Amino acid sequence: MFDEIQLRSISADELARLQRALASLGTGNQRAATRYERRRTFVLAATMVCCVGLAAWTGLLAVTLPHYYRAGGWRGAWVGFDIALLATFAATGWAAWRRRQVLIICLVVLATLLCCDAWFDVVLDTHTSGFEVSLLSALVIELPLALLAATGARRLLRLTMGIISRRDGYPGHPPLWQIPLLGMGSDGHLRDLLPQRGYGLAARPWLGQDGQRSRSRHHEEHGAASGVK
Repeated sequence: MFDEIQLRSISADELARLQRALASLGTGNQRAATRYERRRTFVLAATMVCCVGLAAWTGLLAVTLPHYYRAGGWRGAWVGFDIALLATFAATGWAAWRRRQVLIICLVVLATLLCCDAWFDVVLDTHTSGFEVSLLSALVIELPLALLAATGARRLLRLTMGIISRRDGYPGHPPLWQIPLLGMGSDGHLRDLLPQRGYGLAARPWLGQDGQRSRSRHHEEHGAASGVK
């Protein structure tokens, strides 16, 4: 058993090796992993069905909708949308003030609603006297705010993944598009999920083509954990 004084006395390289060795001790839950794979299969199938259905529906609307249409409930539609946008702004401000991880979700939702606001403002005001105002509002206010929110969400996600990777003994901030989901589909260790090259992470030659560590490397890591002074 190491105390805090002993841990503070070891080098950064030894600490990283110890972290990797400790991370390798966890084991996955096979039953939970099976349920996870079933849910994943269902979600993938539902997503594919929705993509096909939406593509067909979009094509149908493109050839059947009129160019002009007198809509009912115009005030309710826009007031309701703006209330949702206001609530999202408030939730984003609260999450930022309290420094909660839910801020990432709030920023993504906020960016999406701002893009929708800009789109409908510009498209629905085409060929009207308010088109210039709507276009200027979209270019100066809504789209820049959406870009700011999306950039903030990306930055927070990269910081979070950087902290996780450092706790597993690996430096750097991996690109988000290269990081698989952390879930029951694996043993949950970032070491086994991150790609073997790029963004400052050292290559892992002890990983075979199937992604499993060799037995010799496993004993080496446990030896490093027990040999740190």
